[in-house]
Amino acid sequence: MSKAMRQMPGQSGRSERQAGEARRCCDLDEAAPPPRTGNDTGAGLLEAALRRENLQRALKQVRANKGAAGVDGLDIDQTAAMLRQCWPAIRDSLREGTYRPQPVRRVMIPKPGGGERELGIPTVLDRLIQQALLQVLQPILDPTFSPHSYGFRPGRGAHDAVLAAQSFVQSGRRVVVDVDLEKFFDRVDHDILIDRLRRKIPDPGVIRLVRAYLNADIVDGDAVIKRTCGTPQGGPLSPLLANLLLDEVDKELERRGHAFCRYADDCNIYVRSRRAGERVMALLRRLYGRLHLTVNETKSAVASVYGRKFLGYAFRQAGGVVKRRVADKAIRAFKDKVRHLTTRVTGRSLKAVVERLGAFVRGWKAYFRLAQTPRVFNDLDEWMRHRLRAIQLKQWKRGWTIFRELTARGANLNAARQVAGNSRRWWRNSAKLLNSVLTIKWADQLGMPRLA
Repeated sequence: MSKAMRQMPGQSGRSERQAGEARRCCDLDEAAPPPRTGNDTGAGLLEAALRRENLQRALKQVRANKGAAGVDGLDIDQTAAMLRQCWPAIRDSLREGTYRPQPVRRVMIPKPGGGERELGIPTVLDRLIQQALLQVLQPILDPTFSPHSYGFRPGRGAHDAVLAAQSFVQSGRRVVVDVDLEKFFDRVDHDILIDRLRRKIPDPGVIRLVRAYLNADIVDGDAVIKRTCGTPQGGPLSPLLANLLLDEVDKELERRGHAFCRYADDCNIYVRSRRAGERVMALLRRLYGRLHLTVNETKSAVASVYGRKFLGYAFRQAGGVVKRRVADKAIRAFKDKVRHLTTRVTGRSLKAVVERLGAFVRGWKAYFRLAQTPRVFNDLDEWMRHRLRAIQLKQWKRGWTIFRELTARGANLNAARQVAGNSRRWWRNSAKLLNSVLTIKWADQLGMPRLA
């Protein structure tokens, strides 16, 4: 089927309108940027960020990221419409250094292991400006970062960090210095961060704008909170700034020849003895202390690699080979989420349940695809099918309906009678008695993805 035939009616017109909208809202009637002089090698970066092509690309990325509206209540389409009228004035204030970001909206989201994580949601306009700035700064800053840093970097990710950690363990480093920073994104020192940024980016316009974003107020309900430290997660610039600040520690660990992996504020250093690990932990406390950051002593430890987790993964040894597995905590979180999605106290159809469950399972499987534990995945598959069978039995509800449906599917008459006679015992009846009727093929036909 051709692309034109696959497109829904009105979709083409909408895409053209969005593209035209992006061109109009970022249509900069620019004068040429001022010439660079002397040793000002970083000058002109703000002008580069404000160029039409860069802003169009930023708008496209912000639209792809979706996300909620900020304190102004404007979504992406409403912001684009506003910019058609207001962009020249906003652009001039950015150039003159008088632009002031709107406050970020505080949102608290639950952590899988308990507690809450703070997110700061900037307005769509400020996300657009931050994204445009990121696209100019990242190509300059990222190549200077340590190769041991994997978080929020182009072409790198959590899987690369896990594979690198596995290689260090396989090389004989069986003790890990597992470091967690206490409320890192909430405690970033603005002056230290700006000093590190100024060393690499001497453009005063960029420095002023980044400082303005760091100092933006926080709105929590009806309260407006002044911010003197921290860079709340939620804005496009925060991960790059975090890597810039922590790169100083990475470079010192590199200089000392340590084997380590860092993903954002999670850092694991792999050593050959507990005594060496204690020395590294003391070093890290000093290095982070210089940045006014604090090691979370309750979550950090010097321990065997086989008793710790990293980015949801853990390691095990089989026949002298180090293998990857899903950490126990991640499996518990997975089961809790599946239980929530497959509760039998619901008015949803089985198909609707499978659609929601399948979306979660596919995402989880994509992240944990490196795990070398097929038996664990088989057990989880079987457990999820058991839960789906229990839902199906409850939705059939009455004994005679259960008997009719089971026999229609070729069930043994005695087994069908036994299940129908105890029609309220959904979980027990949906176990071995139904394996030959509501089979793996049945779950496949419902659209249930498999982990194994």
